[in-house]
Amino acid sequence: MKKLLLCALILCGAGFYAESQQLTRFAIVDLPRVYVTFFRDSRAVREFEERSARVQADIDQMTKEIQDLTSLKLSADRQGDREQSLRLENEIYQKSGFLKEYFRIKTAELEDQKSKLIQSGTFLEQVYNEIRLIAESEGYTMVFNIKEITGIIWYSPTVDITDKLIASLRARASR
Repeated sequence: MKKLLLCALILCGAGFYAESQQLTRFAIVDLPRVYVTFFRDSRAVREFEERSARVQADIDQMTKEIQDLTSLKLSADRQGDREQSLRLENEIYQKSGFLKEYFRIKTAELEDQKSKLIQSGTFLEQVYNEIRLIAESEGYTMVFNIKEITGIIWYSPTVDITDKLIASLRARASR
């Protein structure tokens, strides 16, 4: 009887010790990758991609115009037409400045639009619910967005749950 009571006390003590020694487990998620992979087919993302394509087409067109003007300037230089060369040089300078400013502004606008898409309520709510389910089922106590944490210098790929999250979101979406 005493041996049985002693074994029960030892097992109880071991259980309390194990519970007090709970390890903190961390996981990471690459939210922009989840966004690009999972939400690519959404209307908002298609609109974003169409806008990005239009901006790129505009940039390509302006670049071609500058290249054409540069060719004309070289031709004027070879022919010794100083007046035409200076006029073209001025036009190239103005168009190049406009192109740089256009690129800067449109890039900022597109980044802002992408950020708003990623932070939209439905996207985040759905992703956070899936992250919570994965974290709780696998024993993670914290999950970080790797793109927003600057203090992480290294992490093991085993703590990256991005692929599990994408698979879980896809499975839930197909139901």
